[in-house]
Amino acid sequence: MMLLALLFLSGCATVENNHDPIEGLNRAMDGYNEILDRATLKPLARGYVAVGDPMIRKGISNFFDNAAYPNTIINDFLQGKDKQGVEDLFRLLFNSTIGLLGLIDVATSLGLEKNNEDLGQTLGVWGFSQGAYIVYPLFGPNSVRDTPTLLSEPFLGGLFWVSLVLGAEVTVPLTILSYIDQRSRLLDASDLRDELALDPYIFTREAWRQNREYLVHDGNPPTKELVNGEDDWEEEDDDDWEDEPAAEEQ
Repeated sequence: MMLLALLFLSGCATVENNHDPIEGLNRAMDGYNEILDRATLKPLARGYVAVGDPMIRKGISNFFDNAAYPNTIINDFLQGKDKQGVEDLFRLLFNSTIGLLGLIDVATSLGLEKNNEDLGQTLGVWGFSQGAYIVYPLFGPNSVRDTPTLLSEPFLGGLFWVSLVLGAEVTVPLTILSYIDQRSRLLDASDLRDELALDPYIFTREAWRQNREYLVHDGNPPTKELVNGEDDWEEEDDDDWEDEPAAEEQ
C-alpha cells in the first residue's frame, strides 16, 4: 500500500482544485486504506524498524530497489533518455553482481546515481495529461495517466520473473517484506502529515499530484504566472478530467 508515497518531496500543498471529480468516492477509499494501514502495515512497519538493525534494513531496501530497477531502465529508453538508460543498465549490473543482488549499492559510489522512472512518467513526457485524481483500494493515490503503472511495474520488476522460477513459496514472503519495507520508509512522513495537515486527504492529494509533475519534468516543473492577481492556466478545456498543471514551488 503506497498511501503516502513521496508525500513531502513537493511541499505542503493544501489548496483544493477541480481535478478530483470523484472526491466523495476517493475520500471513502482513502478512509478504507487508512483503517487497513493502521491495522496491518503500519504496526508491522513499526515493529520492523524497532527490531531490525538499520544496516540490515538498508540492505533489504537496496535489494528491493534493485529488483525493481528494470522498470526504470525500460522507461529510460521509452522516454528517449538513451544515455541515462545505459548508465542505469550498468547500475543494475554492478549492484546485482558486485553488490550481491543489490544488497550493497556499489553503483552510486562509482558515479552511477539512482533514477526513478515509470510508465506514468513516460506518458507524461509524451504529452499525456495527468487527468483526474483516483484513490485505489490498497494502492492509494493515483491518476488516470498513472493507472497503467499499476499493471506495468509488477511485470517489469525482477520479483515477477524470479517467481516463475522459484515459485510462490519464495516470492510471496518477499513481496510481503517489500511492502513492509516500503511502508517503513514512510513512517516519519505519515506521522508528520497527520500532525500538520488540517485535512490529510487534501494534503496527500495535492502533494502526490505535485510530486508526479516534479518527476515528469525531472525536477524542473513549469511555474505559474500571475495575471491580474490570479493564476493563469490557459490549458485545453476538455472536461473535468483534464490535467492539473504543476503546482508552484513552495
